[in-house]
Amino acid sequence: MDVRHATHPDEIAKMTDEELRARFVISDLFEAGRLTVVYSHEDRMVLGGVQPVPGTTLTLENYPELRAEFFCQRRELAVTALSGSGTVTVDGTEYELAYMGALYIGRGAREITFAAATANTRFFLSSAVSETAHPTTLVPAADALTTQTGEQEHANRRTVRKHIHEDGVSSSQLVLGITAPETGNVWNSMPPHTHDRRTEVYVYFDLAENERVFHFMGLPGHTRHLVLKDGDVVISPAWSMHFGVGTTNYSFLWVMAGENQSFADMDQIAVPQI
Repeated sequence: MDVRHATHPDEIAKMTDEELRARFVISDLFEAGRLTVVYSHEDRMVLGGVQPVPGTTLTLENYPELRAEFFCQRRELAVTALSGSGTVTVDGTEYELAYMGALYIGRGAREITFAAATANTRFFLSSAVSETAHPTTLVPAADALTTQTGEQEHANRRTVRKHIHEDGVSSSQLVLGITAPETGNVWNSMPPHTHDRRTEVYVYFDLAENERVFHFMGLPGHTRHLVLKDGDVVISPAWSMHFGVGTTNYSFLWVMAGENQSFADMDQIAVPQI
């Protein structure tokens, strides 16, 4: 298990591009036949990628860094399909998980395995510490709370799907959804914001091999950027802005953990302040 330590905003001004990526970007998380996880000290989130090969099964193991008897002993977990489809089995119960669907797995689940129905199946894992056991719940893409936001004239017209949120599937910390800019739109989360009470993680996907997203982070007036490819994950500490623009439209999963679950609890930053 790779470990990423928490950071202070003063640090990023002195970081090289390579150091910035080493702290905040997780690349190559998806590899055929493997399950890979990263432990972030930002709100104690665990992030992972699962790419099962059809005909085989991958099991979520208990990592020594968690000091637990099993992975979800003190944790909740969300599994989201970024591509393809497959099966997630939780303590003997099978859940069919398809593209842009999410499965919430509550604290206390002991045995969790993954299998692919298609060759391109990729599951993203996001986990936070949980104080209460909530029921395991499947949220297909069609059942997510779906809204449209943004304006064509600002090239940020986008569809927002909320899978795990305070008015929907219950959780202790996790709030999760998927946003997809429409064709001809490339900006996300504009104008930008921060939320001091939560860490947020973005996972960019639905990008062709030669396309990229420029992801911006940092404090207002002190912006840094990261160039990301399909499947890249970026960790946004609570103190950091987070917004991006692509060379084409794309999709991104966003997941938050922290002090509260209010989606609207954010501090807006006007464009001239960036």
